[in-house]
Amino acid sequence: MTKFVGYVGTYTKKDSKGVYQFTLDTDNKELQDVKLAAELGNPTYVTVSDDHKKLYAVTKEGENGGVTAFSIQEGTGELTKLNTQTAAGSPPCHVSVDHENNTVVTANYHTTNIVSYLTKEDGSLNPAAAIVEHAGTGPHERQEKPHMHYAGFTPDEKYVIAIDLGSDRVITYAANQGDLTQVQVFNTAPGSGPRHITFHPNQKYAYVMTELSSEVLVLHYDEKDGSFTEHQAIKTIPDGFNETNDGSAIHISSDGQFVYAGNRGHNSIASYKVDQDTGQLTFVEWTSTEGNWPRDFVLDPTEEFLIATNQKSNTMTLFERDKETGKLSLVQADVHVPEPVCVKVMNSQS
Repeated sequence: MTKFVGYVGTYTKKDSKGVYQFTLDTDNKELQDVKLAAELGNPTYVTVSDDHKKLYAVTKEGENGGVTAFSIQEGTGELTKLNTQTAAGSPPCHVSVDHENNTVVTANYHTTNIVSYLTKEDGSLNPAAAIVEHAGTGPHERQEKPHMHYAGFTPDEKYVIAIDLGSDRVITYAANQGDLTQVQVFNTAPGSGPRHITFHPNQKYAYVMTELSSEVLVLHYDEKDGSFTEHQAIKTIPDGFNETNDGSAIHISSDGQFVYAGNRGHNSIASYKVDQDTGQLTFVEWTSTEGNWPRDFVLDPTEEFLIATNQKSNTMTLFERDKETGKLSLVQADVHVPEPVCVKVMNSQS
């Protein structure tokens, strides 16, 4: 029997109390045992270290926002708080950690900054090593100022990529022991509102999800200087869909064959086949997430399953994934989690 531990980051505006834990039973094809793992204010995004020993969650404490470090107990997945680093202002909306668990970076939608933290030997956080403020606007009504929605490392970890929904920019920073130095800026189409990025395993291509224009941008990535050039933009919703849609998460299979993009409003996941020679995408299908406002989703370690979180319906949905076609098949719907946003799954439990 193979079971995987997962975590859900949530809003705590209504019924949620913090970070939730669950189990994916791959033999029975079932999500089980949803329970509160850590009481925390608005931990909307979480990330797990590569060695599965630490979890970092964005945090709200009173009028302050920041990030909290946890240790993960082997076997049970139980979380133990290590420490928190906060500053005045709203909490971040995204957090990432590098492969060696040395540096944590956050992006803040409200305060316009990205922040880096160096970790201590036990995985706890030192005070902020670098704080980078941003300026700029865009033509959309939601682009009145910078809205940093993502901060994470390139595959070689030479750079940190920051994505600004508010001014339509993908910004490359040289990363060095917590220091962040801007080296490149890629401008997306005005009003597109870029949100998240994922890299092809060959490190030549990257895929950006736009929130406002509901597109996936196919970019060529130059690892020598951290620059991007656009080669394709493909819609994530049907041409005839005229209701509100906000693009959400984007992820790629580890073999680089399929890209998946989330739609809040159309309430679907769009699937695409990747051309390995060009990186360009061909649409495969839309799959309903069986809930309202799919904020995030994740492939499990076997990549035979995909788990989606529906924020406004307070549910998770489990899909089985065909590795040959990339298509998703509904397995389990309406798994209750309060105010779910981010979802992560880690290594085998048993």
